[in-house]
Amino acid sequence: MGDQLKILFLCTGNSCRSQMAEGWARHLKSDVIQAFSAGLEAHGLNPNAVKVMQEEGVDITEQKSQRVEEVETIPFDIVVTVCGHADENCPVFSCATTVVHHGFDDPPKLAQTAKTDEEALMHYRRVRDEIRAFIETLPEGLHRS
Repeated sequence: MGDQLKILFLCTGNSCRSQMAEGWARHLKSDVIQAFSAGLEAHGLNPNAVKVMQEEGVDITEQKSQRVEEVETIPFDIVVTVCGHADENCPVFSCATTVVHHGFDDPPKLAQTAKTDEEALMHYRRVRDEIRAFIETLPEGLHRS
């Protein structure tokens, strides 16, 4: 447990992308990563994010949508911002944390123009799969300065 990297996945509302990243990291990399997620705000878990993660056998229903202030005392090794807004507004952490940006499209925003529920879910699935591919590269895939 002491050898695990503490990684925070940060986005605007901590409802979708950062939640999926935390879920994948817990599911695929719990031996090397202690995963957390938070947002600049807390919008609650996005039901479509929960649904598409469950399709892959990853249950994120126990995760909590929380503001970054709720986890700021954790000594993170790395903070990964997963949206441009969080990257531009990333708070300064009290510990010597490396901040890395790896942005993903916003499924709820993309789904707004969908004509059917299935079409909307396709956006969530694509981003879910892109996040999984990114998580699979960790921790080696993180470029620390």
